[in-house]
Amino acid sequence: MRAGLFVALAIAALSVAIDAQAPAGVPRGADGKPDLTGVWQGSSVRPGKWEDANNGLGVGGTGKDPSAPPSLGSQQVITEPAPYQEWAAKRVLESFNKRGIDDPAALCLPPGVPRLVMVSLFPIEIVQTPKRIVFMYEYMNVFRSIPIGEPHPTDLAPSYLGDSVGRWEGNTLVVDVTSFNDKTWLTGTGTFHSEDLHVVERYTRVSKDRIDFEATLTDAKVLTRPWTIRTSMMLREGTRVQEYVCAENNQDPGQYERLLKEGVGFRR
Repeated sequence: MRAGLFVALAIAALSVAIDAQAPAGVPRGADGKPDLTGVWQGSSVRPGKWEDANNGLGVGGTGKDPSAPPSLGSQQVITEPAPYQEWAAKRVLESFNKRGIDDPAALCLPPGVPRLVMVSLFPIEIVQTPKRIVFMYEYMNVFRSIPIGEPHPTDLAPSYLGDSVGRWEGNTLVVDVTSFNDKTWLTGTGTFHSEDLHVVERYTRVSKDRIDFEATLTDAKVLTRPWTIRTSMMLREGTRVQEYVCAENNQDPGQYERLLKEGVGFRR
């Protein structure tokens, strides 16, 4: 009895010690965990309001100057070369040579995980409670509702965003994602996957304004080993997620189908 009580007290003390390691200024929820609630921009390292942090990014940033060049240093994605199997690497190269006209997102399909975090042109809103965390993505108008401390259901069907369940490891939210279909890209052009894809995401709020993000991707049918991607999300106070309707007035599907049929030529 006393031994069990001692172990319980030791675990509680360890939990407090781990939580105490969180940087000062990080908001916390009612359960004492770092609170990720807010509107964020993925793949960015620049603090500030949306307009200030994206000054110079044209329509994607300010929405005012389509001719504005990108602002150097505003985006950050750290990744090694994708460890594709030889046959799969050839398929990725084919998409690259087609200039990405076979991108599923061109047909208004959801971008999938972890690509949604890396689309920096549109905000992401997070709403956190002790038992559930909801991610709302303006891009493609999709969402993820993530239960905390629950297992994956047993009756899952493959889907674009997969099924997500979360847990806390100290001050890091760990999200386990399974049950994907094979119709999305992981990051850039042609980075396809199979239905065996398994993603483990890690969200660590390192300051009031920044969440560090890491995703480890495992897919034995396509990759030679696990692939880890790292980036960050920046708080965008005063920004809200708005309606996004990809299919409205979208002229791309017919054009892309024609290019896929006739081929893509390079003009000189």
